[in-house]
Amino acid sequence: MTDQKNMILAIVLSVLILLGFQFFVEQPKIEQQRQQQAQEQAQQPSGSTPPVPGQGTAALPGVPGSGAAAAANNREAALALTQRVRIETPRIQGSIALKGARIDDVVLTDYRETLDDKSPPIHLLDPTGMQRPYYAEFGWVGASGSTTVLPTPETVWTADASTLTPDRPVTLSWSNGQGLTFERVISVDRDYLFTVAQRVVNDGTDAVVVYPYGLISRGGTPEIVDFYILHEGPLGVFDDTLTEVDYTELQEDGDIERTATGGWIGITDKYWLAALVPGQGQQWTYNFRHSQRNQDDRYQVDYLGQPQSVAPGQSITAESRLFAGAKEVKLLDGYEERFGIANFDLAIDFGWFYFLTKPFFYVLTWLNAVLGNFGLAILGLTVIIKLIFFPLANKSYKSMAKMKEMTPKLQEMREKYGDDRQRLNEEMMALYKREKINPAAGCLPILIQIPVFFALYKTLFVSIEMRHAPFYGWIEDLSAPDPTSMFNLFGLIPWDPPQFLMIGAWPLLMGLTMFLQQKLNPQPTDPVQAKVFMFLPIMFTFLLGHFAAGLVIYWTWNNLLSIAQQWLIMRKMGIKRALS
Repeated sequence: MTDQKNMILAIVLSVLILLGFQFFVEQPKIEQQRQQQAQEQAQQPSGSTPPVPGQGTAALPGVPGSGAAAAANNREAALALTQRVRIETPRIQGSIALKGARIDDVVLTDYRETLDDKSPPIHLLDPTGMQRPYYAEFGWVGASGSTTVLPTPETVWTADASTLTPDRPVTLSWSNGQGLTFERVISVDRDYLFTVAQRVVNDGTDAVVVYPYGLISRGGTPEIVDFYILHEGPLGVFDDTLTEVDYTELQEDGDIERTATGGWIGITDKYWLAALVPGQGQQWTYNFRHSQRNQDDRYQVDYLGQPQSVAPGQSITAESRLFAGAKEVKLLDGYEERFGIANFDLAIDFGWFYFLTKPFFYVLTWLNAVLGNFGLAILGLTVIIKLIFFPLANKSYKSMAKMKEMTPKLQEMREKYGDDRQRLNEEMMALYKREKINPAAGCLPILIQIPVFFALYKTLFVSIEMRHAPFYGWIEDLSAPDPTSMFNLFGLIPWDPPQFLMIGAWPLLMGLTMFLQQKLNPQPTDPVQAKVFMFLPIMFTFLLGHFAAGLVIYWTWNNLLSIAQQWLIMRKMGIKRALS
């Protein structure tokens, strides 16, 4: 079997591995989660159903009544519907609505929607007055049948300051007129983490039982990348296990409940995250919910704590955190270590090759700090990977060089024993043994590259640090495809080709280097195989033309290094006309 057959086999096997992983690992995991959910619901005692966080008007927001028509599609008008406490930090601008005490206005000032410096900043959370609000809410709910008056989404709180800053927390307070005073101390750090400490003071004559809760509510189904390697939507970590729920899954299968000690729950986009982190040493009931309101989908993730009794003259406190910001790896790792948030970095979809993806990220960021450019960091990482696998690749290339030298003899055998497949295989194996050639050795570098390729692709695809990171020349965003196209002569012709024809200069270079590398390999004697391998560089050029430019640069540079290594080995072994 020639090295080209091994390459085809490697590609086919990689696809089968991916499909097999999905079918035999991911699908059983999903089924197990569904069975666990059904079991938990079945074990719940009848007549003791706990209250629902944000039940009623708070559960899943619709468009408010008064003034909503004017504000539904106007952010400024929606913000003006209620008095607010401003949020001012080095990385966040926004506000907290005093009506409902909701954190519903968060703007990420470090990031913009496009490469244009004048494009709008990222609006992560949107006020409840809009058609599709996105906000966080904290509070208390009473036990079933309780008549205690608790704060609602219509409650107007009193603030002790007009602005929340990292150096100045804000305390919101409200009294129910029945002896209960509710306080909410909100603080924020210099990045994206809010801390909400809720306190209930009972100056009445009777004990009161309440449940602490937090929720994130999102109106409408957002536009997502919709690519199988990336999860966007509700997710959470419960008992150190990541659970990812698709929007369509909630729509079709209904609400999902989990119970865990510690953990966190949230809603993620490709680069942005809103997540609730309750007390890590306590037990919580988590829920993923979906509903329809005003002919639109509504999604809610929430947690509900254990019942707490507040005796007369006593008080209770519940502290939770809200992350609302960019999914920066080092920042999430820092929060995980500082506050004991289990697997908080899994909010970033590092994928199946986590053991490679995250180390790749840290090496890339270190090289970027040294070299000053993420593109150069990718080239540097490629060199490091080549050095690590140099002995294995060297052995493989030597075997491939011998295979190329033996190509004329193999062709003679095919012509001589072409009608006797058994005899042909015997003669070929004897030749391999006599010349000490391993025909499968050429497959090893390809098999090694498959997990490396996917891991680097995930790193470039999901890490916000790569977003809008420039290279040199026309590459202004390494996480986006090459913006040029050979079909308009790279911009010389004033025509915008359709997306499938956007094959830029870097994909063309990648295809050329792949073709040159093939010429160094033993050529197949079968004419059909030869035609297939002539087509492979073209196929990969069109395939990778729509991948992140950083990945194509990696693949091209890797091919060039492989060509140089293989060419030197073949010259050293005295094999002439290596590219013939």
